[in-house]
Amino acid sequence: MQLLATEERIRVEPEREPAVFRRPRLEDGKAVQELIASCASLDDNSLYCNFLQCTHFADTCMLPEQGDKVVGWISAYRPPREPDTLFVWQVAVSPEARGRGIAGRLVVRLLESPTCRDVKRLRATITPSNTASWRLFGSIADSLDAPLNRQLWLDAEADFDGDHEAEFMITIGPFPSLAQSA
Repeated sequence: MQLLATEERIRVEPEREPAVFRRPRLEDGKAVQELIASCASLDDNSLYCNFLQCTHFADTCMLPEQGDKVVGWISAYRPPREPDTLFVWQVAVSPEARGRGIAGRLVVRLLESPTCRDVKRLRATITPSNTASWRLFGSIADSLDAPLNRQLWLDAEADFDGDHEAEFMITIGPFPSLAQSA
C-alpha cells in the first residue's frame, strides 16, 4: 500500500494510540482554534478564519482525532496561479500528542489524497527559530528525494517592523505525485 510505504520513507513512528484522520467540518473550527493557541510557535488565526478553513478549504485541510479530541491539524491550499503546488499554511500537533509522527503523517495523508493528485511541489513559510518545522520539511524533502530550496520571503524589519521573525519560503520539489487514484 502506497500510504504505508510513503510514511515509512518519511520516518513517521507507528501510532501508539490510533488516530482517525479526516477532513474538517464547520463544528471543528473551535477545536482547531484551541489547538493552534496551544502551539506557541504558530500565529493565531481568527475563529472566523478557522471556520473558513474547516469549510471552504476542507479539501486541503485535515485533522486527526483520538477519541473525541482533535490532536493535530494541517491547513493548506492550492494557489490559483500554481495548481501543481500545495501551500501548507499551518501544521499543529497538541502538546500531549507530540513525538508520535502525527505532523509527518498529516503531510503524507494530504499529499496522497485525491485533492493533491496533480501536486508536484510543496511550499510553506518558516521562521528561523521554528526548528520543528525545519526538521519536518527537511525530512519530507529527503524522503521524497526532492530538493528543498529556501529564500527570504518576509523580512523581520522591512515587512514586520521588528514585531515578528522573518519568514522564509521553502519549496520542496518537483516530486512525483503521491496521490492515489480515487
